Amino acid sequence: MPLFPHRIPNVVHHVRVRDESVGGDNPFKWEMQLSHEIVGREKCVIFALPGAFTPTCSTFQLPDFEELYPRFQKAGVENIFCVSVNDTFVMNKWAEDQGLEHVKVIPDGSGKFTSSMGMDVYKDNLGFGIRSWRYAMIVKNFEIEQQFVERGFTNNALDDPYGVSSPQNILAFLEGREYDTGGEALQLNLSDGIGSEDKIG
Repeated sequence: MPLFPHRIPNVVHHVRVRDESVGGDNPFKWEMQLSHEIVGREKCVIFALPGAFTPTCSTFQLPDFEELYPRFQKAGVENIFCVSVNDTFVMNKWAEDQGLEHVKVIPDGSGKFTSSMGMDVYKDNLGFGIRSWRYAMIVKNFEIEQQFVERGFTNNALDDPYGVSSPQNILAFLEGREYDTGGEALQLNLSDGIGSEDKIG
């Protein structure tokens, strides 16, 4: 049963960025960017998923976040970030394939961000190795204000639960409507800085 940290980790992400000064047919260069530099201090949503180009992620979760971005803005969210244990080449190609204009992708090729969040799981039963459990969170000034963790957190899960971390559910929370709190992450109590041992839900 995972326990979220109170703040998002600040790890190094190896990112390929376009730089025309490089020249040639592949004008990109490597940059090492810290999580906090990428995310910034503004209110944002960060969602994590098992892998780029996978069915649920490509058909529902990522495109729905992209489409619903104006409603997130209206609810006070400045940016939306997608994290996956994939390298920067895969994440950039996926973003291009999805035609993203609003959602920004964050490569977590080494899995350091995911493991620091306590959300790394084995998916050897699918040939994936270590990946992220599906979850989302609302973050401001690097502090985690609310978490949305899919039920059934376990290694080599036989299914891929989706709903709690959907943009529709997060918007329900932001807009003050009834929402699904999830079931198996420990609730953060940000008022005293100690995680409650009561399950969400």
